[in-house]
Amino acid sequence: MGEHSASELRSAESEVAAHSAEFKKELGLRDLVLTQILFIIGLSWVGAAGKLGPAHVVFWVLAITFFYVPSAAVVIYLNRLMPLEGGLYQWAKLGFSEAAGFMVAWNLWLYVITNTSEIGLQLTSYLAYTIGPSGAWISSNKWLITLTCLLVIAVLVVVSTIGLGVGKWVHNVGGIIMLTIFATLLVLPFVHVARGEMREFHPLATALPVFSLFSLNILGKLGFGALGGFEYVAILAGECRSPARTIGRSVMVAAPLIAIMFIFGTSSVLAFVHPDQIDLIAPIPQVLSLGFKTFGVAALIVPIALVLLIVLRVAQASVNFTGLTRLPMVAGWDHLMPRWFTKLHPRFKTPVNSILFVGIVTVALGSLSLIGVGQQESFQLLFNAGGIFYALTYLVMFAIPLFGLRALKPAPPWWLRVAAASGFLMTLLYVTLSVFPIIDVKSNFTFTLKITAVIITANIVGGAVFAAARAKRRAAAM
Repeated sequence: MGEHSASELRSAESEVAAHSAEFKKELGLRDLVLTQILFIIGLSWVGAAGKLGPAHVVFWVLAITFFYVPSAAVVIYLNRLMPLEGGLYQWAKLGFSEAAGFMVAWNLWLYVITNTSEIGLQLTSYLAYTIGPSGAWISSNKWLITLTCLLVIAVLVVVSTIGLGVGKWVHNVGGIIMLTIFATLLVLPFVHVARGEMREFHPLATALPVFSLFSLNILGKLGFGALGGFEYVAILAGECRSPARTIGRSVMVAAPLIAIMFIFGTSSVLAFVHPDQIDLIAPIPQVLSLGFKTFGVAALIVPIALVLLIVLRVAQASVNFTGLTRLPMVAGWDHLMPRWFTKLHPRFKTPVNSILFVGIVTVALGSLSLIGVGQQESFQLLFNAGGIFYALTYLVMFAIPLFGLRALKPAPPWWLRVAAASGFLMTLLYVTLSVFPIIDVKSNFTFTLKITAVIITANIVGGAVFAAARAKRRAAAM
């Protein structure tokens, strides 16, 4: 398979299984379905889709057809073939090479750190909506944003150290809150129609799409950006019960629910907010505030809903953070990262050193992103850069059925190769266009230059780390 034979795959699987035997098998089908919903449903994607206006339905259908379904097929196939702790890291390593596996883990690691570092910006925006007009200053106070990020990351470090025995309940509660919030979002326009405050609401009404650089940018975001993430729970395969079967089943259960939530949720946003006025950081709090504005006593629901959104965002960060801390550990098993990262807590059996290190780096990145830019631009910088890191790992994942697995008999079926090619091209579209902003910024050129420089520099550093680690390992073997 790539550099590996089929027999070497079985040997590698046995070795990883031996390491994974130390973990507690905490995750079942229900846990994985709720985690999929919590991880994939980003709270800002309905806002990005809303920028397209009524044409969003067509673009969602295109994204589902050419990315969502193909990615589900590829993830289910690869997970059944290689149900290993480390997920995509192991798939890339065995499908191509150790270098490919390391760079996938490196970019996935950078993505999650970047994504989690946004949490200070998002939570202060939610808090500002909860308080009302008098709290508008909160979302632009950089010191408060940094403090919020620090406090939340501290909580995540504690929860991650205790392990999935507690963490899975945080994720399950987050998944249930996500379903509840979106159910409210979907019903709200119909309530306004019934009260006579809205003339009509047709959630599947659409308009002929206009294909431009902007709309293609959004399409890429709706494809890979909004609908990517099925492979993420495979990182925790060693902590799942029957991972080869359960992870695939969780994808099939979660996929249609997520598609419905995204399409109808975007229609609800457009029922209350003009595309030009959508808050990309907090579109759902924006809609809930407007939707309950005329409800009198019922308006008390808004602060409660917004507090639930805060809890939800922390739960999402917990999913990110938990998966992230496993990547340096499995790279350490292969002697590509210091063994310091593989140390497990004596009681909880979690990678405690990796957890602490990731927490420190995440807070530092969140603070640095605020230097010299506005709130919305800072969010877009983190959001786009993190998305590109993640997309690079997906390009490798889709390439495995196309160009890897050469020693596998039988070879991947033709339909899987077609699905992988479609997913690859949609992901490439996302990567190419995400260097451009979808909001007004001080300088489009500077924005693009910053993101491009970060992506290239980070991967050069990753390549250097891998080369140094492999040289050190070879020297030790002599």
